[in-house]
Amino acid sequence: MNLTKWLQYLKPNFKLYKDGFFECPYLANSPQMMIKSAIKTPTSKHVAAEQAIYRNNPFTKGVMRYREIETGFWITASNIDFKQNALIKTIYDEDFVSDYYTLTFTFFESQIKLQNTFEDKVPFYNKYWGFKKPATVVGAYFYKGSKCKFYIFSFSKEWIKNNLPFEELDREVPFKKFLVSNKGFITYQDIVPEAEKLSAEIWQSLESFNNNVFSKTILKSQSLNLVSTFFKNAFADERKQNYEVKDAIDYKKIAHCERLITANLTIPFLGIDAVAKAVNLSSTKLKMDFKLVYGTSMLQYNIDKKMNLAMQLIINTEMQIKNITQEVGYDSHSKFTATFKKKFGKLPSEVR
Repeated sequence: MNLTKWLQYLKPNFKLYKDGFFECPYLANSPQMMIKSAIKTPTSKHVAAEQAIYRNNPFTKGVMRYREIETGFWITASNIDFKQNALIKTIYDEDFVSDYYTLTFTFFESQIKLQNTFEDKVPFYNKYWGFKKPATVVGAYFYKGSKCKFYIFSFSKEWIKNNLPFEELDREVPFKKFLVSNKGFITYQDIVPEAEKLSAEIWQSLESFNNNVFSKTILKSQSLNLVSTFFKNAFADERKQNYEVKDAIDYKKIAHCERLITANLTIPFLGIDAVAKAVNLSSTKLKMDFKLVYGTSMLQYNIDKKMNLAMQLIINTEMQIKNITQEVGYDSHSKFTATFKKKFGKLPSEVR
């Protein structure tokens, strides 16, 4: 897509309001095209010497930094504050080749509204990884007030062939089953220990980067460390999904489902039927597709997020544990403590 065509596409679509979210597209054929389209997006300011693009518009405020680490291996890292509910979605120009795989690490802070009278809202920290095959259309939903960091590593098919042993993986490895299926996107939660710390070091390197061999060496080492740890753990992941199912997955709807779950952690689980209706999918397909993408059932995902919120409330507030039990949607204190210990190996009182 040439840049004039991109602006013609962007102008009517950037402000499209649907289901409570403004849709903000980005061109995803390759990292080079993504960077060029970001530079030409209205309200963007490109500082070539920093290899950085600054934005401040009615929807978002932040900066995107980019580097070609080596031929076929790129990083784009963004620090964004969302001023409105926004759907960040990929688009592709069919006139250009799409031969890049992408690995995204997202770390973000959103506000969770509490039910008790002692606290109004508290920050909730969330993170996840997503691996995308070339030309896969995906979307990510973010609520107004969210503060996010995105690290997108892009790999050409040639770089993948020379550096990652996809072809050598045993066919019974779940990640291999995903690779050879018609599914285009898969996600993981806390699969890389200290991912936040490692990614922060990358961000610092991008901010202080100067164009000499040593800076490039440091950034390459940091990036490969994070990327290789992800793949090592992803290859060992034992999720059991049927990737042979041929039905297509609407990844934007599945992402919308995930955001509905995360936004309602302080009440009992909404229920599969209610969520399916909200995202306009059948309950059966939603359950199957959610598990294919996130590697767990919707109910278990909801429980895991509730326990993460409970942990953050225990560590970062002075709320009594009995009140935290209610804040994460549990009527039974004993059931809450048993679930918490199953996830973290300690009782809430032991953590505090």
